[in-house]
Amino acid sequence: MDSFVHFVNEEQMGRVCGINDRNLPYMEALLGCELYVKGNLLACTDKDEQRGARFTSLVSRLKEMADKKEGISEAEIFMEYQSLKNYQPVMELAQKPVEEAKPSICIQNRFIYSKGPHQEQYLLSMEQNQIVFGIGPAGTGKTYLAVIYALSLLLTGKKQKMILTRPIIEAGENLGFLPGDVSQKINPYLKPLYDAMESMISPANIHRLEDSGSIEIAPMAYMRGRSLQNAVVILDEAQNTTKEQMKMFLTRLGEGTNAIITGDISQIDLPRNKESGLVHALHILEGIQGLDFVLFDSRDVVRSRIVQKIIDAYAQDTESTTKGLQK
Repeated sequence: MDSFVHFVNEEQMGRVCGINDRNLPYMEALLGCELYVKGNLLACTDKDEQRGARFTSLVSRLKEMADKKEGISEAEIFMEYQSLKNYQPVMELAQKPVEEAKPSICIQNRFIYSKGPHQEQYLLSMEQNQIVFGIGPAGTGKTYLAVIYALSLLLTGKKQKMILTRPIIEAGENLGFLPGDVSQKINPYLKPLYDAMESMISPANIHRLEDSGSIEIAPMAYMRGRSLQNAVVILDEAQNTTKEQMKMFLTRLGEGTNAIITGDISQIDLPRNKESGLVHALHILEGIQGLDFVLFDSRDVVRSRIVQKIIDAYAQDTESTTKGLQK
């Protein structure tokens, strides 16, 4: 039984299928069915009703995206596919409007939509709480959404300053002395945050915001004694803070200041005799009004299919090792 999706015009269809239909083989691999083009129709050939419904839902979502941007990448197709596959019955999704009640962030008329319920929870939590922890594996969008949300608050004038910080610990390497001033020394560690900003505004605009003091880089070591007012602060890689650093950071937050703390507790680079400040905070701070934890898992990975599989493989290895030690 074939399933069909009709496109309004060739331009919309070209944006979904890609130049020379280059997106179709990728979509076939994701969906597990054969696709073919017939006029302004894209069809899925498969006897499985569930796969047909998933195809219809995915392509309907991609059509909505195509109306708002020039082209659609494989990464964006995968993100939409993930949000379809992992969280809701496919037959329900086939009947659901694409952007119905989905939280979003708007920067200069460009919209970023949540992918899946944990990202939805994350965006809503950032709107409703002063302090939000986003905890989960790599590739789940926790840092990206935090940066985009903070940038939207800054550009709309809701906050006067955006402060970026993280503990400076190499992932199993010693990079030695880094030249330059404080900003230049810490900049390489904050590159993922800048990559997120550059996806929405130009590097020149970012530099202007830095020069005016609207975007500030603040090493953790320099935070003690400060009182942060009317700002949005992002603490990235928080799994590498100590208990003392986390307490110091959280007690810097003054009136009108919001904090978004992101980290992956499966990738802690602290010495073995040091407890992670993020893990400690998760145990003792839950239940405080105005503070929320959003926990992601491998199902939320939107980076690529292989990253999701790698995360699951490492999780299984850790679990089996732990069981072996307990015997």
